[in-house]
Amino acid sequence: MSESVPVRCPACRREHVYTAPSYPCACGAPVTPDLDGTAGPTPVAHRAWDADWVTVSCGSCGRRDQWPQPELGCPCGAVLRIAVAGAASAPPAGPEPEPGMRTAFRPVTIRTARDAVTAAALYLRWLGYRDIRRADQRPPSGIGLAARGLAAQVDPTVQPASPRDVECLWLTAMTEDAECAYFSLAGYAEEALERADSLGVALFVLDFTGTPQPVNGCADDLRGPGA
Repeated sequence: MSESVPVRCPACRREHVYTAPSYPCACGAPVTPDLDGTAGPTPVAHRAWDADWVTVSCGSCGRRDQWPQPELGCPCGAVLRIAVAGAASAPPAGPEPEPGMRTAFRPVTIRTARDAVTAAALYLRWLGYRDIRRADQRPPSGIGLAARGLAAQVDPTVQPASPRDVECLWLTAMTEDAECAYFSLAGYAEEALERADSLGVALFVLDFTGTPQPVNGCADDLRGPGA
């Protein structure tokens, strides 16, 4: 069961009750961060990838994975980071899950650009990429993600991805000898679809339920038989 704690906004002094979300472990059990009710919330002034994720252990199998840092949006406009007891910021270690043992993907609802990045990162982890991080190179648009053997881009804008967007991701992947995947909320221009097929770029569309849908053969290949 998800845990709830009282939260007072330090900006406007409003009282809230925050309920921690649950995420699916590779073993199939739900993982809920253990909230630290003794620590006050921290206002988020600047975004940093390492601060947006915490490492939490599964209570069923003991597996350690990174999950989104719990946050609460106050009506006054403040974004509050909720403390997690015993959380670590270092990336987890361990074997990648076998595709054949993959459980059903459990999406997160997309309401913000951060939610879109979270949905894509969780989906890539579901595919077996454990070491997901913010990409060193910033793409011309959207947010870049990286993992061992993969370069990915998340575009949460309302404009369809262009051929140039696809080509830039492909060039980044080529320099790192990696596969590449593009996640877009608004879909793709027709020329972008054609360019992705010729370059071998996997294209996914993110719907607001947070479930990435493949839109070309490369994306089907990346998902593999366990999807």
